[in-house]
Amino acid sequence: GCEKEAGSSMWIYVLLGNLLRGIGETPIQPLGIAYIDDYTIEENAALYIGCVQTVAIIGPIFGFLLGSLCAKLYVDIGFVDLDSVTITHKDVQWVGAWWLGYLIAGAISILAGIPFWFLPKHLTKPESRKDSSTPSEQSKFIAEDNKEQRTSHQQQAKITEMAKFLPSLKNLFENPVYILYLCASIIQFNSLIGMVTYKPKYIEQQYGQTSSKTNFVIGLISIPTVAFGIFSGGLIMKKFRVNVLGAAKLSLGSSFFGYLLLVSLFAMGCENSDVAGLTVSYHGTKRMTDYEQALFSECNSGCACSKNDWDPICGENGVTYISACLAGCQASNGSGKNTVFFNCSCVGTLESPSQNSSAVVGPCQKGNECPKMFLYFLVISVITSYTLSVGGTPGYILLLRCIKPHLKSFALGIYTLAIRVLAGIPAPVYFGVAIDTACLKWGRKRCGGRGACRFYDSSALRYVYLGLTLVLGTVSIFFSVAVLWVLRKRSSPQDETLSANGERETCGTKSRKDNFVNSDCLIQTTYWPEKETRL
Repeated sequence: GCEKEAGSSMWIYVLLGNLLRGIGETPIQPLGIAYIDDYTIEENAALYIGCVQTVAIIGPIFGFLLGSLCAKLYVDIGFVDLDSVTITHKDVQWVGAWWLGYLIAGAISILAGIPFWFLPKHLTKPESRKDSSTPSEQSKFIAEDNKEQRTSHQQQAKITEMAKFLPSLKNLFENPVYILYLCASIIQFNSLIGMVTYKPKYIEQQYGQTSSKTNFVIGLISIPTVAFGIFSGGLIMKKFRVNVLGAAKLSLGSSFFGYLLLVSLFAMGCENSDVAGLTVSYHGTKRMTDYEQALFSECNSGCACSKNDWDPICGENGVTYISACLAGCQASNGSGKNTVFFNCSCVGTLESPSQNSSAVVGPCQKGNECPKMFLYFLVISVITSYTLSVGGTPGYILLLRCIKPHLKSFALGIYTLAIRVLAGIPAPVYFGVAIDTACLKWGRKRCGGRGACRFYDSSALRYVYLGLTLVLGTVSIFFSVAVLWVLRKRSSPQDETLSANGERETCGTKSRKDNFVNSDCLIQTTYWPEKETRL
């Protein structure tokens, strides 16, 4: 049985499912972003992109709410008698019906994909872009500026497309603004993905909340705040007609103040729960040495208990015991979730030996100050999430404007790929490894070997989780400063000056115009008329 369990290949289905999901996301991002930017009026592009990103954030709101509902249902619902389950959804060992959400979300995704079949390949360009001398983005990707070369390339499109891949990649990597912004984004997404991935665990372990309540809180409070922040960023870009340099400043300011607010969360933690043998001794004093040796005491020495079990009970003295056996309980009344243990010799050894010798199933609640700290944590988290997300849309506009138009889709594809591979994959791994260093009690698998962590040191968990997030965020800010510095160096006061009618002032000399054309960051005005004039 153990060998069969260890050799399970069910993870392959999860891998293939995520692979297909990633392929299905490309019509929205990066291709959808480029599609919107190609066929919208310049002054509306930031708002529309902000709306798309906002709607993309609203989806996880319902996902977390659905996850909260599924987490209250037992994992084997419909296959076992629920009356035989002896724990509730508040127990740390509870496993909810995680698979149910995939079925519901998958069916909805299929229905949502149907309208994409009816979208036109090309839309009518706005009047401000109809007189552009620039060919379509698809043809520019494989074409040269010379008309004869362009005709030749159209005849051999497939061969040229493959041949132009490496030169196009080289062109992107020679653009300092693109590279610096890519590095800043990768490091910042490492910070954010790691923080978001382990936020439910952090709330559960730090503040003693249930998994269902954690999902509910994240879905109802945190994610809507992010959606509103992204939409606000797009609205600010449109209302104040922010240019590329202003977008870089807004993105930098958003990151700086967001991570500055994150520092305050270090003071909003809870003390460790009193767990006999882990955080306190059986005599009520604080833990000193090897905790596995401290699990045993004179009060449970004759019970032949296992140190690997994790079936916590709460004594009437407010101390949690790892199991009824380690609490020295000799009798019980009731069954399942309503079981009450009596004559617990270890419970009686703290403070009053003759009383408080009973216990109930489940761990004890955190201290009285913990609910208040949890409320403070939620308030600061909401403000931090909003501040960080305001810079999302300006960052995207910066990315779109610092590259040549014919490389837009390609650049967005490389950007998305880099974020997924260099942030989405490694961040949860090393965040998990770092967080596990704060573990005080490990579970054990049926066939031996270390299982999941059952109990964390609250202070160590707080410093590792928030500290790693803050360090990565600080490094990303330095790259954002470098982006702003390069933009300032490449632009001149004439480039940033807008005329009274909202159009960019034209360059006076041919050499000035050539410099403007050759810049990878400042786009040639003949590509699209009125580029960046109303952003």
